[in-house]
Amino acid sequence: MQEQIDAVQRMQEYIEKHLCEKIFFADIAKESMFSPWYARRLFLEYTGVTPADYTRKLRLKQSAIKLRDENIKVLDAALDFGFGSVDGYQRAFYKEFGCNPSEYAANPIPLHLFTPYGVKFRFLERKNTTMNAKNVFLQVIDKPKRKVIIKRGKTATEYWKYCEEVGCDIWGVLVSMKSLCGEPVCLWLPKEYIKNGTSEYVQGVEVSADYKGEIPDGFDVIELPASKYLMFQGEPFREEDYEQAITDIWESEKKYDPTLIGYKWDDANPKIQLEPIGTRGYIELMPIKP
Repeated sequence: MQEQIDAVQRMQEYIEKHLCEKIFFADIAKESMFSPWYARRLFLEYTGVTPADYTRKLRLKQSAIKLRDENIKVLDAALDFGFGSVDGYQRAFYKEFGCNPSEYAANPIPLHLFTPYGVKFRFLERKNTTMNAKNVFLQVIDKPKRKVIIKRGKTATEYWKYCEEVGCDIWGVLVSMKSLCGEPVCLWLPKEYIKNGTSEYVQGVEVSADYKGEIPDGFDVIELPASKYLMFQGEPFREEDYEQAITDIWESEKKYDPTLIGYKWDDANPKIQLEPIGTRGYIELMPIKP
């Protein structure tokens, strides 16, 4: 089984690396080290889509983000991501998202963007491991008064339970929305922000305090005051070691005394978690006050 998982992971990585180039399935299959027939079968089995659909969905996701964030023409978005014509790109975009790319560029709305989870990390055995001591970098940062568009769970207090209750695909919607900090966030909410029958742990997007844009169905909006946070950032880690990287930060938070720098923990504001990305290290933000 591990050999098959590794083969599909290599194919996923090849697609992502060559996303803006012309991709031939023969080259994708070569990465798997299996026959093209068997490679396609494995890819479909482990990802739920064919390599062609995976490539198309990923290209559409990246093109949507570029249309949202940059002043580019639809033609450029189509050509930059390997679509042979504007017409073909527009049809694919509309089929995937239910709107035309030109309309979206003029008025970005929340979209269900494709989230390409690596299969290697879906099948990792969750276990406790022991790693050498790592450095943790600390920084005091200021958060402005803002709104957070959130999707509530039911009883979740952590990521895995939240995914069971809400589904991991919600991350694609969050990524499609332009955030104050440049990416979605995960929050542990204080009691005053938790509605009856909903979870402490939520995922969402921070937006400006005067945000008047669209709120996706099933989402709520909370308002947070200007506040200070102590950012804990670990060292870069291998993606397969992400759980240990999180544990290391949690242990550092438990041991750290903020009075050493003139602050104390602030229970009135949410704790914030950023997406674990190995190349930058795991990051959490703990609310503090003088």
